[in-house]
Amino acid sequence: MSLNPQSESGSDGRPAERDGRPAEQQAGDGVDPALRLITLALRARLTVAVAESLTGGRVAAAITAVPGASAVLRGSVTAYATDLKAKLLGVDVGLLGRVGAVDGEVARQMALGVRRACGADVGIATTGVAGPSEQDGKPVGTVFVAVVGPDADQALISPVRLSGDRGEIQRAATTLALTSAVRHLTSWAAG
Repeated sequence: MSLNPQSESGSDGRPAERDGRPAEQQAGDGVDPALRLITLALRARLTVAVAESLTGGRVAAAITAVPGASAVLRGSVTAYATDLKAKLLGVDVGLLGRVGAVDGEVARQMALGVRRACGADVGIATTGVAGPSEQDGKPVGTVFVAVVGPDADQALISPVRLSGDRGEIQRAATTLALTSAVRHLTSWAAG
């Protein structure tokens, strides 16, 4: 992941455009997804908050590693324990009792909760099973990422099954969270 500000930013400190395309539209060409998220959020004048479980703070760390993140990131909550998802993020206790912590609706409620708690325009959430063993009957590699944008009624929920060891699953889930946020905000901005 390249975060060299001279190669990623223009003279005004904003992420540079290449080939006439903004950074957030350059998917797959090596541009850091956190950089793309920050670029998109700055252009749209949006703030972001992150709720994390299986990624343990990695999404927020990826965002804060990019110069200019303080203009976008309002805060983050690492709610690793199931009860904290309810206490800190407002996830429905009945839902947690029925489906456990690893579920798309849980991820959506986490994203809504962190958005509300931090006073942000956008909430990003991760929940899943990094291993080494299953949780709530869900196999290792089960991951749900949710993004709730400025329109709280519209959420992007990305369910995936990742493979690899614990670290690989956490890294892949972090990337998925960032790229999902970019995808959701790009769609929102397009109208």
